[in-house]
Amino acid sequence: MKPRHAAPRLTGHLEVSTDLGAFLGDTRVRLLEQIERHGSISQAAKHVPLSYKAAWDAVDAMNNLADQPLVERSTGGRAGGGTRLTDHGRRVVAMYRAVQAEYQAALDRLAERFATEPGGDVPAFRRLLRRMTVRTSARNQFAGRVAGLRESAVDFEVLVHVDEGLEIAAVVTRESAEQLGLAIGSEVIALVKASSLLLLTDEGLRLSARNRLWGTVQRIVSGPVNAEVTLDLGRGRSACAVITRESLDNLALAEGVRACAAFKVSSVILAVVD
Repeated sequence: MKPRHAAPRLTGHLEVSTDLGAFLGDTRVRLLEQIERHGSISQAAKHVPLSYKAAWDAVDAMNNLADQPLVERSTGGRAGGGTRLTDHGRRVVAMYRAVQAEYQAALDRLAERFATEPGGDVPAFRRLLRRMTVRTSARNQFAGRVAGLRESAVDFEVLVHVDEGLEIAAVVTRESAEQLGLAIGSEVIALVKASSLLLLTDEGLRLSARNRLWGTVQRIVSGPVNAEVTLDLGRGRSACAVITRESLDNLALAEGVRACAAFKVSSVILAVVD
C-alpha cells in the first residue's frame, strides 16, 4: 500500500506595508523581538540568526521607512548603553503578530478551497505568489512627500521632504514625472545607491552635489579594498556609503565623527507605490 501524503499546505511570508510599500517581514519582526529581549543588536542577530551587518542594515532600513523610529540606540550611562524598541516599535510588532495569525488562517481556508477546484494546484499558486515580490538593490531608501517641483524644458527638479531638516533633491525627465504622477504632496521613495554617496568632514568644502546629509558615523564595516560607512542622521534616519579604505583613512573616519554624505541629484531614483 502506498503511503498517504498530507495535502500541501499553502504558506506565505507576511509583509506589513505603509502607503509607500513593504518594509516589515517575518525576519525583521523576529529581529525586533530579539532586540527587545536582549537589548543588543549583536545578541539579537545571533538568535534570528543574521549576520551583525545584516541586522544593522535591517534596522537602518526600517527606521528610514517608518513614520517613527522602531529602534533607538543609547550610549554610555551606568548600563553601558544598548539598543531597544521604541513604543512605536512594540506596537508594530504586536500588530504584525496579530495580523500574521489571521493571515495564516485565511491561507489555510484558501488552500482547502483551491485544492477542490478543477485544476487546483497549490504548489503552482505558491510559485506565482513568490514571483510577485519585487526588491531593490539600493541601500539608501528614504520615504517622503514631494515638497517642490520645478519644471524645465526637458526635466523636472523634485524636492522630497523626508523629515524635519531632511530633504532630498532629484531630477527626472518629464516623461518619468508624468508616468509617476508626481505632484505636490505625492508620496514617493527616494533610492540612492551606497556607491553614489561621497563622504566629507570639512564643512567649508564647496561641492557641486546638491544633496548633503550631515550626521555622525554610526558604524564602519571595513574590507580589504572598500569600507561601508553608516551615518546616523538623527530621528532614526541613516545613510550608507561605500568608499575606499584609502578614503576612510584620509578622512580619519571613526564612530562618533561628524561627516556628510553628499550625492548628485542625478544619483537619486524616485519610486511610487500604487
